Amino acid sequence: MAAVDSFYLLYREIARSCNCYMEALALVGAWYTARKSITVICDFYSLIRLHFIPRLGSRADLTKQYGRWAVVSGATDGIGKAYAEELASRGLNIILMSRNEEKLRTVAKDIADTYQVETDIIVVDFSRGREIYVPIAEALKDKDVGILVNNVGVFYPYPQYFTQVSEDKLWDIINVNIAAASLMIHIVLPGMVERKKGAIVTISSGSCCKPTPQLAAFSASKAYLDHLSRALQYEYASKGIFVQSLLPFYVATNMAGPSSFLHRCPWLVPSPKVYAHHAVSTLGISKRTTGYWSHSIQFLFAQYMPEWLWVWGANILNRSLRKEALACKA
Repeated sequence: MAAVDSFYLLYREIARSCNCYMEALALVGAWYTARKSITVICDFYSLIRLHFIPRLGSRADLTKQYGRWAVVSGATDGIGKAYAEELASRGLNIILMSRNEEKLRTVAKDIADTYQVETDIIVVDFSRGREIYVPIAEALKDKDVGILVNNVGVFYPYPQYFTQVSEDKLWDIINVNIAAASLMIHIVLPGMVERKKGAIVTISSGSCCKPTPQLAAFSASKAYLDHLSRALQYEYASKGIFVQSLLPFYVATNMAGPSSFLHRCPWLVPSPKVYAHHAVSTLGISKRTTGYWSHSIQFLFAQYMPEWLWVWGANILNRSLRKEALACKA
């Protein structure tokens, strides 16, 4: 009996001691839950403020805000072409850059005829490296460049493991995805600083928010663009320059690959025209955004999910895309 009483007393002492720790843990848990809840609420408020509220008011005068001319690289297809058309619809003159002269002239004429703006073209192959930038600088020196859109980029033919990617493709990723944006910014930024206004938009990718297997070099190059843009925003915001990093997920372009099942979800995979319309409306508002409302939801999930879950999902998706691409080639 004495042993039972002793055990009961010991149990009560232990329970009394643990109560303090339990209360402390409960407070920590409540604080963590409240903090995460507030963060999620703020994120969804930002999504609404960025993607829906601006569309209720009048459109910003981008010509007055930044300048008369916009330069768009990779402007004959996909997001680049759609972004150029959207800027032209807002009254900006457009300088189109790409390597295909015939397509450049066709797009330039269509934009000029449709939107009654001036257009110019620069035929350039960004994969050729350093030698191309002197003539580009010469062509742009007398232009009042208010907006630079770094869109040109190369992608894998389909998701691949790193050793399966050719050396030529790796050099293209370095020269086109990394060097082109860096050198184009270096060319136009001094004029913007002198005029104390301008905007630089760099098209990165949602794949850069976490390590993405089977797109290793591509996602790494896009992570560079994202970090470059964010750093430049801190450097030059006080000088009147707005630098935006765009992080789109899948858009229905040639670069997005041949996947038919992705293209069957237009709310998830918008057309370039729809994407550009939304993305341009975020210019001057958000320095880092996906540019499209459903992509912002995907980005929120990507931020909060653990890395292992992102990698698991990326592997499944990319294996499916590779399998479909190889089946199409067979």
